[in-house]
Amino acid sequence: MGAENKLSFEFNPIVRGMKIAESNTLFPIHRVFCVGKNYAEHAKEMGSKVEKKEPFFFSKVPESVTQVDEILVPEDTANLHHEVELVVCLKKGGMNINVDAAHQCIFGYAVGVDLTKRDIQKNSKDKGHPWESAKSFDQSGPISYIKKYEEVVLKNNNISLSVNGEEKQNSSVDNMVWGIEELISILSKKIILKPGDILFTGTPAGVSKINKGDFIEANIQEVGQLELNFN
Repeated sequence: MGAENKLSFEFNPIVRGMKIAESNTLFPIHRVFCVGKNYAEHAKEMGSKVEKKEPFFFSKVPESVTQVDEILVPEDTANLHHEVELVVCLKKGGMNINVDAAHQCIFGYAVGVDLTKRDIQKNSKDKGHPWESAKSFDQSGPISYIKKYEEVVLKNNNISLSVNGEEKQNSSVDNMVWGIEELISILSKKIILKPGDILFTGTPAGVSKINKGDFIEANIQEVGQLELNFN
């Protein structure tokens, strides 16, 4: 190919990098996947039940992921909810990954909060419409620094969240209906996973409304802590 035919980007592509604990390197975010109804008690409190046949996946835009500690409450919702979640960060991917090999894809973990516009979600569900707009928006997926745990599968780690010092959510990642390895394997049968993909693994019971001025503290044992102020 001659120099006159050399291709270049019209403008610089956007690459989003998240901080890794005790590291000078950044984790490049590729795609953001989420799973719903992965804790039976949360499904119950939402008036639903676990889809036992297979997990329900949806996506957030990469711009949803942030590590800022000041979050703007969206103006188009009157009922913004918190959902604390273990976030799995992948260092490699593939298709049709066997459950026994899924751990090889793991780079590490983060504490995440899946922010949800519950009123918009309900309205969309009632109309039979997709509810992406209730889940996928700027700053809707804040995460902690990523804790590097290459090829390690977490089990029995406590997961909790408090609002203004009052505990709202408290459980164990062992209570997930589908475990980390199962989620990676099942998702890889639907889409070719890539390095930099991350997966929000679902939330335990206890979700509640967030108001302007609230302070949230989320913790996952051996992973980290996430503190957020809402304005």
